[in-house]
Amino acid sequence: MELQLELQSQRSPRRFLPNPAKLAVNALLLLFTASCIIPLLWIGYSSLKTQAEFANNILSLPSAPQFSNYWEAIKLTNMLQLSWNSARVTLLSVIGITAIAYVTGYITARLDFKGKRAMIFYYLFGMLVPIHALLVPIYLLFKNWGLADQWYTLIIPYIAFNLSLPIMLVSSYVMGIPREMEEAAAIDGLSFSGTMYRIILPIAIPVLTTVAILQFFSCWNEFSFALVLLNDESLRTVPLGMSYFKSQHSTNYPQLMAGMILSMLPVTIIYFVFSSRIIAGVMAGAIKG
Repeated sequence: MELQLELQSQRSPRRFLPNPAKLAVNALLLLFTASCIIPLLWIGYSSLKTQAEFANNILSLPSAPQFSNYWEAIKLTNMLQLSWNSARVTLLSVIGITAIAYVTGYITARLDFKGKRAMIFYYLFGMLVPIHALLVPIYLLFKNWGLADQWYTLIIPYIAFNLSLPIMLVSSYVMGIPREMEEAAAIDGLSFSGTMYRIILPIAIPVLTTVAILQFFSCWNEFSFALVLLNDESLRTVPLGMSYFKSQHSTNYPQLMAGMILSMLPVTIIYFVFSSRIIAGVMAGAIKG
């Protein structure tokens, strides 16, 4: 008995010794987390500086918080108009993406037809094509067809270039739903469209919510298409409004950072409110697929 207690006393400290591999992984994760958080903190307190303080030392804390930078940013950029433009384009784009992704994802998950593999490959290939390589032909196409500088201009490319991932998520999720439910509905006389909307749609709400939130982030923060396709200042979105802080000879960085904080507020609030649903939806789609 004494020998067993002695052996246990010798082994017990080893249980608390950290694993070098785990330490290395945790250290990398901490460094990655810090690399994401520290720039946000820097932007936050730099937005409260005066321009002279920022020019003197970009890393120092503000001596006296200048909350007037936020009011000046709102007035300079006409933030309310920019926010309305972004919200209108983003909401309509998200509705279009979610609706098309559900119908297409359901069809690819449940029906076998000629060209199905080619269509799936086409959507997968769309995730690999760099958007910036298509800006020039899209600009020429929109200009020749009279689609540029319209309130709906950005909705078209936002829907077209954001369908691939949502379709894959929805298709993977639907494939995990038992077919017996649809077969029972068909026996009761429910049509294909009725089954899709009345039976499967309520079950697919988690993944559709995830798709909608992720695409809201993507459309709200999009810059390239907005820069190329919009010249009318009254139609500009929030990301384009950040260019108002830059003049020919100087840039008011504290006001710019105040504008960046204001532009990040909607997506930040939505993320913290729906973060659990985003993770649950993505994990559900991955596990069921």
